[in-house]
Amino acid sequence: MTSPETDNVQTGEEQDAEGRPMRADARRNYERLVAAARTVFTERGAGASMEAIAKEAGVGVGTLYRHFPKRIDIVEAVYRNDVDELVAAAEKAVANSEPWPALEEYLHAFLRYAQGKRTFLNELHEAFEKNPDLKLGSRRRIDASMELVFQRAQRAGVVRTDVEGSEVIQLLAPMCTSAALSNDQSERLLRMILDGLRHTAERS
Repeated sequence: MTSPETDNVQTGEEQDAEGRPMRADARRNYERLVAAARTVFTERGAGASMEAIAKEAGVGVGTLYRHFPKRIDIVEAVYRNDVDELVAAAEKAVANSEPWPALEEYLHAFLRYAQGKRTFLNELHEAFEKNPDLKLGSRRRIDASMELVFQRAQRAGVVRTDVEGSEVIQLLAPMCTSAALSNDQSERLLRMILDGLRHTAERS
């Protein structure tokens, strides 16, 4: 049986403080606050204030604290949303693109996810300690999204079959944790990973 926290990780459904589905107006405010927090964290890093998030969202600080009583709560919500977007990127790539372009699109989405994660890494570790289901559930969803795109590319013969999706995630992991890694450096590393993954006649 899954816990309410695990269910929420898996579905991404927003709930109020008592675990009930939100009213439409409350959901709109919640979504605005999460989007604003992602913007503010990206621009200002871990030092971003709750007041700056409320201002970016165009709501009062009281509305922010009703949804997110503690700062760690909004960090957790932003991270959940980042994972949702990564999973959606995998599904969209598979639905709309050929196998190799789909893999490129997904890995670029992973790069954006990694860059976002770095903006509040210390607080995210605190969120993982507070709610282990957040880390475990998110990891399962990320792994599944990688396999969805990666195995399809392997079946199409455009990606090497001697590499697993989990190994690609290990190669990408430093992009999530290294504050010294610039966006340009991350992009170059991603290009090298893609070049190494492509199936060629020489490797056959």
